[in-house]
Amino acid sequence: MRKALGAVLLMLIAAALAGCAGGLASGTGTVSGRNAITVFAASSLKEAFTRIGDDLKAKGMVSDVTFNFAGSQALATQLSQGARADVFAPADRLNMDAAVASGAVGAEAARPLLTNRLVVVAPKDGSVRSLHDLARPGLKLVLAAPSVPAGNYSVQALENLSAAPEYGADFDDRVLANVVSREENVRQVLAKVALGEADAGIVYATDADNGDVTTIPIPDAYNVVARYYVAPTLNAPNPEGARRFVAYVLSPEGQAVLAEYGFGPAEGE
Repeated sequence: MRKALGAVLLMLIAAALAGCAGGLASGTGTVSGRNAITVFAASSLKEAFTRIGDDLKAKGMVSDVTFNFAGSQALATQLSQGARADVFAPADRLNMDAAVASGAVGAEAARPLLTNRLVVVAPKDGSVRSLHDLARPGLKLVLAAPSVPAGNYSVQALENLSAAPEYGADFDDRVLANVVSREENVRQVLAKVALGEADAGIVYATDADNGDVTTIPIPDAYNVVARYYVAPTLNAPNPEGARRFVAYVLSPEGQAVLAEYGFGPAEGE
């Protein structure tokens, strides 16, 4: 009887060990699960950050990366309402400050991540060929919402153009009178223009490089430098994984990947 019970006990122990080993090998076990991270990032970072996530997994630095790509203001709101994430990477300082104010990010944690610039996009077969065309009566213009970093930057750029004699002091008012839609993120602006639902839009240069639209540059003298930031969250489920992600995107290797996708180097305030 004792021998039979002992044999059963050994079988149970072996089965339990096999189950644990299988869980760890498949990435579903407790140990590997601890090294997964969640990153909340501006929608314009989708391709570059997805590539970086794959690189980190290939290097064994994290077991998995789950991304939440959306407008920076939407992500900051989610964090303020208790959403859990390990890393936050908005497209402006304003939404990073909002995350700090809500207690989601530490006051000294934010670091400059990269820079971006604005361009005007139009359908390839459209009639918009210059910045002057944006003020043409009846033109259908799409911008990101004012609460979205790209929307705020767009308004600033139009104000800058209004200071130039060749555009006129009321240029921004005439252009804004043509706005027919304000979108929740810059990718939605690009999609409407690419589908021919609008005559023009203002997006980040990195988003416009997809071959589906005509791109009209905004001169540097009037453009706005979009400064992105990155930080681990205060209540990160995986603080070490968050630290590794942030360190990698700020490293020369990570910055080189971002440059491949058209982003500029990080700048200070």
